[in-house]
Amino acid sequence: MSANNDTISKTLIVTISLCVVCAVFVSAAAVGLKPKQLANKEIDLKSNILAAANIDAAGRSVQQVFDENVVSRVIDLETNTWADDVDPSKLDERKAAKDPASAVTLTGSIDRAGIKKHSRYKTLYMIKKGDEIETLILPIHGKGLWSTLYGFMALKGDLNTVEGLGFYEHAETPGLGGEVDNPRWKGVWPGKKVYGDDPLNPEIQLIKGTVDPASKGAEHKIDGLAGATLTSVGVTNLVQFWLGENGYAPFLAKLRKGEV
Repeated sequence: MSANNDTISKTLIVTISLCVVCAVFVSAAAVGLKPKQLANKEIDLKSNILAAANIDAAGRSVQQVFDENVVSRVIDLETNTWADDVDPSKLDERKAAKDPASAVTLTGSIDRAGIKKHSRYKTLYMIKKGDEIETLILPIHGKGLWSTLYGFMALKGDLNTVEGLGFYEHAETPGLGGEVDNPRWKGVWPGKKVYGDDPLNPEIQLIKGTVDPASKGAEHKIDGLAGATLTSVGVTNLVQFWLGENGYAPFLAKLRKGEV
């Protein structure tokens, strides 16, 4: 008479064995695919940097176009100087923001972007012609409605005129806050001015509705995201934080004067 295979112990053994085998396969796949995933993430990041600077890489290798056009360099936001002892290829800004040795803590009204902490070291990307900066690409991030938006703002060589803006990571609502990805909306940014008379106080902002080109201060105003008021406010706050006195503004002021 054959043994009974429907016992609880045998069922548990089969279940556990199946789970172990599946876990081994999943872990092996994750480890094996990680280098490729990291490489794809880096290429996507570089693609977004090029897009913010309005450099078309269509039909060519993103890596090649990036290497031909972009210079990466790290700044120290506490001293507002270049930090050439920090390798941009090895800097992980999110990890650095969690390290007490390199984290800057933000409290109260200073934290307009709602990020609590950020790294004192930031990698800037430059398109240069000789020794002159034609375009400077700045990493920016801050809270929207549902998520933290990560992106880049590119400035022309005057360090005041917007060349482009784009977000490469967020979880805002598709069709509402997710319209930050809409090419039409991103297309209204180029040519806008960040600062007015005060180089430490950015005036650029999203408004409710569509900007009237004839209105006062139109050069600082951006069309709001229809039906996404809180995301629009979040974008204004994060852009004004990073381009303000607690972000890049002091460094940009020194850069304009040739002091760094």
